Amino acid sequence: MHLDFSGLEQIAKDLETLSKSENKKVLREATRAGAEVVAEVVRETAPILTGKMSRNVVVITQKGRRLGEVASGVHIRGVNPETGNSDNSMKASNPKNAFYWRFVELGTSTMPPHPFVRPAYDNNQDRAAEAAIARANVAIDEVLSK
Repeated sequence: MHLDFSGLEQIAKDLETLSKSENKKVLREATRAGAEVVAEVVRETAPILTGKMSRNVVVITQKGRRLGEVASGVHIRGVNPETGNSDNSMKASNPKNAFYWRFVELGTSTMPPHPFVRPAYDNNQDRAAEAAIARANVAIDEVLSK
């Protein structure tokens, strides 16, 4: 894997000049932009029977574990994000419950795997990094121009 992070030194310097809230805003927008690239590919490559899986692919942004850290990722609704298990409070007929995506991705004892999430991530890391860096630059310019 090769990622070009040539613009990060200047971004780091620019982030130091911003306030805490402006810094978080820039990081949130940048990480979301990168995750959206992967989410778009996941939606396009998800096996379609009813379309429920692709409709439930969303990008979630949350605070990181360390101070000043922001993380965004691709999430398929129907999983309890705290435990990683199926969200038992949702009924299977709920249109926002695609818990079965993991059975499609990883397979079962009676069904072979049909991966679509992992290949989307593996094949689009460079595009996601480029999108995140580009969005960070734009967001910094927007904040600094105020």
